[in-house]
Amino acid sequence: MTFDAVRGRSSDGWETRTPSIVDRLRTDASAPIPFSVEFSPPRDEAAEARLWRAVREFEQMRPAFVSMTYGAGGSTRDRTVRVTGQIAEETTLLPVAHLTAVSHSVDELRSMVGAYADRGISNILVLRGDPPGDPLGHWEKHPHGVEYAEELVSLVRDLGDFHVGVASFPEGHYRAVDLDQDTRVLVDKLRAGAEYSITQMFFDVDDYLRLRDRVVACDPEQGAKPIIPEIMPITSLRTVRRALALSGSALPKSLDDRFTAAAGTGAEEDRAAVREVGIALATEMGERLIAEGAPALHFITLNFARATREVLTNLGLCAARV
Repeated sequence: MTFDAVRGRSSDGWETRTPSIVDRLRTDASAPIPFSVEFSPPRDEAAEARLWRAVREFEQMRPAFVSMTYGAGGSTRDRTVRVTGQIAEETTLLPVAHLTAVSHSVDELRSMVGAYADRGISNILVLRGDPPGDPLGHWEKHPHGVEYAEELVSLVRDLGDFHVGVASFPEGHYRAVDLDQDTRVLVDKLRAGAEYSITQMFFDVDDYLRLRDRVVACDPEQGAKPIIPEIMPITSLRTVRRALALSGSALPKSLDDRFTAAAGTGAEEDRAAVREVGIALATEMGERLIAEGAPALHFITLNFARATREVLTNLGLCAARV
């Protein structure tokens, strides 16, 4: 079974295909650097309304693409497919759908890819994913699934005319033995047919630059593929600490101290002060990444537009697109 990943229904003979992310980055000359944003699938109607407000705000800013994450273990699978499909069909945005191997058989994964194809979605970000319940717990392959993201890349590519991206880890994946092994895993995913990677969020630009250098040293051909840095404008210290803990990481001590001082000693953190530091940090990171030749900037939005808009404005990327 294969699918024609087209702007329409799978295998229906239409000729107009959606652009790839690499093509979109290459042809986006409307600003000094392209940017993209990440959304999360809403869990209820109120959250969905908030998501769509953010979608429409970002649509006016013209990101190169938008990505939609995928609930652990497929917990929001149906909503993810529906909302991502609506973005493809009802907006001018180019969506990238996340796909994880967690708790899915190969047949279920093929069905998911087919569901995306039916909605005209040909750009898929492939991840092995984290175990449901405890992201840091033991990872167990589905009896009829795949073990590694590399296998999932090959599976999606074999199903039709899809453009595949993967995850990369500036600090190294927490399950990797060391940075060399982590680099080899990324290179293997790229060799399997991934066209680019998007990093996990990080807060030290040097980590990103060292990752880029490691990939080039390991395989210059694969090192020529875009590694898109992911930035999270911090607006809540509690939220970012929790997100990092779930990924086996933490804020660098100097930054944690900076945010802790801003949060204050009250029962509730000083959100306005934390937000001010977070916007400044994201701007500083963006400025350096642009200077170092990053191919694009990818922002975690938590389905809100304001913080990312402020960073883009600071970087001179927003006004040029409105």
